[in-house]
Amino acid sequence: QVQLVESGGGLVQPGGSLRRSCAASGFTFRSYAMSWYRQAPGKERELVAGISRAGHNLNYADSVKGRFTISRDNAKNTVYLQMNSLKPEDTAVYYCNVNMGVRYWGQGTQVTVSS
Repeated sequence: QVQLVESGGGLVQPGGSLRRSCAASGFTFRSYAMSWYRQAPGKERELVAGISRAGHNLNYADSVKGRFTISRDNAKNTVYLQMNSLKPEDTAVYYCNVNMGVRYWGQGTQVTVSS
C-alpha cells in the first residue's frame, strides 16, 4: 500500500531553517509528481510546493518563493522541502502528498516558528 512517512519538523526561531523529508513506498515513485502542503490553525490546507516526476519542473506558493526549495531523489524514493528564512506565519502542520487520482497524504508534522 502507498505510504508516505515524513520527518524533520519541529520548533525553530524566526529566520531559521528546517529540512523536511518524505520517504515513499508502495508505488513507483519516479512515475509521479510530488507535493508539499500545509495547514495552519483555522485555515484551509494549501499547496506549498510541487515537483515533477524527474524534478525538472517546480512550482511554489507565492508566500514561500525564494525561501523554500523542493527537491527529490528518485533513487531513494524521497522528496524534500528545504525551508529557509522561516517566519512565524509559516507555522503549520506540513504534509507530503502524491496524487494518483486518489490523493495520499503523509502523517503530517508540526512546524512551529517562534522566538
